Amino acid sequence: MTSAAQQTEATNERDERSGKAIVSDTGVIATFGEDPVAGVSAMADDSRTSAKVLARATRAWKDRALHAMADRIERKQEIVLAANAKDLERGRVNGVSEALLDRLKLDAGRVSALADSLRELAALPDPVGGVVRGRTLPNGLRMRQVRVPLGVVGAIYEARPNVTVDIAGIALKSGNAVLLRGGSAAEESNRALVGVIRDALADVKLPVDLVQSVDEYGREGANALMGARGKVDVLIPRGGHGLIQSVVQNAKVPVIETGEGNVHLFVDATAPKQMTVDVVVNAKTHRTSTCNTTETLLLHSGFEHGAAVLSALDRAGVILHVDERAEQLLPPGSDRHVRATEEDWGTEYLSMDLAVKVVDDLDEALAHIDRWSTRHTEAIVTNDLAHAERFVAEIDAAAVMVNASTRFTDGQQLGLGAEVGISTQKMHARGPMGLEELTTTKWIVQGDGHVRP
Repeated sequence: MTSAAQQTEATNERDERSGKAIVSDTGVIATFGEDPVAGVSAMADDSRTSAKVLARATRAWKDRALHAMADRIERKQEIVLAANAKDLERGRVNGVSEALLDRLKLDAGRVSALADSLRELAALPDPVGGVVRGRTLPNGLRMRQVRVPLGVVGAIYEARPNVTVDIAGIALKSGNAVLLRGGSAAEESNRALVGVIRDALADVKLPVDLVQSVDEYGREGANALMGARGKVDVLIPRGGHGLIQSVVQNAKVPVIETGEGNVHLFVDATAPKQMTVDVVVNAKTHRTSTCNTTETLLLHSGFEHGAAVLSALDRAGVILHVDERAEQLLPPGSDRHVRATEEDWGTEYLSMDLAVKVVDDLDEALAHIDRWSTRHTEAIVTNDLAHAERFVAEIDAAAVMVNASTRFTDGQQLGLGAEVGISTQKMHARGPMGLEELTTTKWIVQGDGHVRP
């Protein structure tokens, strides 16, 4: 096993010069050379070497590391929050939107939740080595398809320091090394968290280079990460439309696409009044800056309680972007509404704004969703079983909710532990990406001197 001191020495030798560095309590540091492409390439090599060490680690060893990460994050909370405060202040000065500031913000409760998510991961089964299928063939060959780590996982994300912890934890449990690009908005927060995480790995005698950040290279580091085909096995972007499309269109590394959430909620004619009010208000207002927040409400023209739903949203402070028919349902004297335009149907607001349209039947609702959906999450509230079944069958999305808030499209809420993102593609992984989604499979065939006739 390579010691922490040996790893530090190797890192310094690798770079030839001491540039900016992540410094940790144990003296484990990461330094960065001048050339982003060469630097990221060398970091990827270190990730690969570290992942081979992790491949020999037992579940108990990995779980000790997760608990060590959780404990250190809590013990170093003041350092993490101080770093986060610098990011928030810089963001306000630079005019960052309230939605992004909310994603960026850490407080005592959110830090505690990060630690808890790591402990929850430790309690979950280890996916590595799990048998997907297996049997003995007629010729006596014994074959198994088993889960194995992806290898070196790159992640590019923005203004989300929680993702630094989530991805590091999920990657560790699933046997992967990670290269992180967390963006300039969360630069101080991510640097502090990466330092804490690397210290925790050193505490349990695992390679610290299982978790590395390319943030010190800035955008050039992100570009180098996207171009590191053969060095990085898969790249996961997490952020807004612009970031995701930039990665998808420019990366040479295979990409698991996570998507923006233009999420719809359809209220059928048979939907119960109070259930509808509760679900709609929660789906819109629980936390507006997340990709699983409802952005468009479709009301069946036969639903008798539309005015009550819009009144509840108005009281909650939601700005309603209404079509002509929905406008007739607004509470008297409401001044928090505007007339919807075509652009509203395609907007992911990430704010206290909601587009509202009245539709005549399920067919019209399905057609509208098909036209504007980003294939993330779609929901129906109904008491009609046939309508629920048809909605589930015809909706093309990673998650479909029936009589439940769209906010449940979340790895932790669905019992997967933390997540690295919500995949909206149809290859390999779809929906919340937890432990199993960061594995692939390997075929193992055992014989007794078999030769093919």
